[in-house]
Amino acid sequence: MNLSGILVVAKPDGLAQVREALDAIPGVEVHQVDEASGRVIVVQEAADIHAEIEGLKAIKALPHVVMAEMVYHYIADDQQVYDSLPPELAEEPGQACSVPAYLQD
Repeated sequence: MNLSGILVVAKPDGLAQVREALDAIPGVEVHQVDEASGRVIVVQEAADIHAEIEGLKAIKALPHVVMAEMVYHYIADDQQVYDSLPPELAEEPGQACSVPAYLQD
C-alpha cells in the first residue's frame, strides 16, 4: 500500500467542481480546502507506485486544476524491487523534469 499527500491548486471559480471530482476518485480523500487560495490537501491510498502515479495523473487532468504535486510519499508494504526509475516517473522529452531543479543537487 502506498500513501501520498498531494497539494492541489484549483481555479477559485472551479473549486467546488474540483472538490466533487476528487471525492469521486477511489482511494482519494480530501482533508483540507482553503477557499481563499484554491488549495486542497488530498491523501491518496494506492496499491503500488504505478497506481499512485496514475491517480496523480488523474487529479492533474481534472478540469479547473491549475497544478497538483505529490508532497509526501509513504510505502507501507511493497515487495517489488525497482532497479531503475519506473518509466512513468522518468522525464519525457519536451516536458519539465518531475523533480524540481533545486532538489537535483
